[in-house]
Amino acid sequence: MAHDFGLKTESRCAADRTEGNSGIAGRRVGRLDGRTFMSKIRILRFVAALAIGVARLAAEFQIHDGDRVVFLGDSITEQRLYSTYIEAYALTRFPDWNLSFRNVGWGGDTAWLRQRAHPDEGQLFKAEGEELDRKVTDAVARGLGRDVLPLKPTFVTIKFGMNDHSYQKFRPDIFRAYARSQAELATVLGKNGARVAFLTPQPIEERRPDPDVDERNHSLRQFSDGLRDVAQKAGATFVDQFDPYLKLMMAARASDPKAFIGGGDAVHPGPSGQTLMAWAVLKGLGADPLVAKAEIDVAAKSAKTERCAVNQIQVTDGKITFERKDASLPMPIDSRGESALKLAPVLEQLSQLELKLTGLTAAAYDVSIDGEPVGRIEASALAKGWNYSNTGGPITRQARQVLAGVFEKNEIYFNRWRNVQLHQFPGWAKGPETEARRNDELKRLDVAISEAEARLNASRKPKTHRFELKPATP
Repeated sequence: MAHDFGLKTESRCAADRTEGNSGIAGRRVGRLDGRTFMSKIRILRFVAALAIGVARLAAEFQIHDGDRVVFLGDSITEQRLYSTYIEAYALTRFPDWNLSFRNVGWGGDTAWLRQRAHPDEGQLFKAEGEELDRKVTDAVARGLGRDVLPLKPTFVTIKFGMNDHSYQKFRPDIFRAYARSQAELATVLGKNGARVAFLTPQPIEERRPDPDVDERNHSLRQFSDGLRDVAQKAGATFVDQFDPYLKLMMAARASDPKAFIGGGDAVHPGPSGQTLMAWAVLKGLGADPLVAKAEIDVAAKSAKTERCAVNQIQVTDGKITFERKDASLPMPIDSRGESALKLAPVLEQLSQLELKLTGLTAAAYDVSIDGEPVGRIEASALAKGWNYSNTGGPITRQARQVLAGVFEKNEIYFNRWRNVQLHQFPGWAKGPETEARRNDELKRLDVAISEAEARLNASRKPKTHRFELKPATP
């Protein structure tokens, strides 16, 4: 049964983002005095600058407004970790976009859709030329026809290779089937209106000091290099996770030969490893690091901003207060995967929510947001530009609520797809009554998914926050 994949949301204009910033946006004003007029002008300038900034960001990112995104892959995709982090990035960075995401990863799957079409792999690996074309075309058509095309995707990420290489030295016969299957996936998806991004597998991480000489990783490297050629010929995006992840592994082992950066097991990284995977993928998809930034001149009580608005700057006895509203939320980081931030420049390259102040007089400041203490920050750090993207407080908490909502929605969809839609009744239980009960349950879960997505859309709207910086007591 096809599932209604779209999010039925209304786009909000850039002006809506400014509501609450100036005290006049969002309410009717009978008469414009000079101050109100200038406030209106400032709002219009902010809206124009914000629109330009967001348009520039959107032009480079591979995921677009209105996209129905599908994550296709094996058990690493089925874990619903890196895909959830990517989804959360897109939802928080573009809070007004109409976006939908579905994960159809399947443990043990391959580029020839082993778990969905069940081709004879012995015959597949022997096949060449027209025979290989026929076998691959049949398998891909059946697998995509059941699990992907009914979702009507506009953008699909494909992550295969771990099972394809069969955990052994490089085999040209297997690679031939792999490359032909990946090309067929791109062809079929392209004919059905979907753009494609090929993701390489990450390396296998055994607890050894030299994972770079593991023959399985040599094989995965060759599969990844070959995938680059497939993507180029297909006109698809190519994203290499293998090299960045391997470099992080080797860097960790340089100081500790027993280091294990991914968590989970050798093949299935946990939240820390999959945060690193999401970092590599998002960079490969053209993700922009900037959330928003503001530079406040304390002496002049003025601010230069990008993708945010700052108002009501006050300085009293060294205490600085102001209101700030950003165009988007920072990328939420799974608390279980925060160790990844020590291994790779995740926040620097994906989530820069910056506050910079010049003209400070104290050595350090106690910072609070909406009355909630978030930390003591050195004046030198504030003068350089403080990235508070993953600092505690209401902004980080809201972003993590979005992440929790994405996890919730994805669990509901996985249950709908795997446990209800594809459930196989035993022969004696099949019949009109059981199918009617299945349809009723599918409808119930569709409503639950729509409700979860509505909550997500509401939770990702930025809010106005009041900042207070007090000179810290030595």
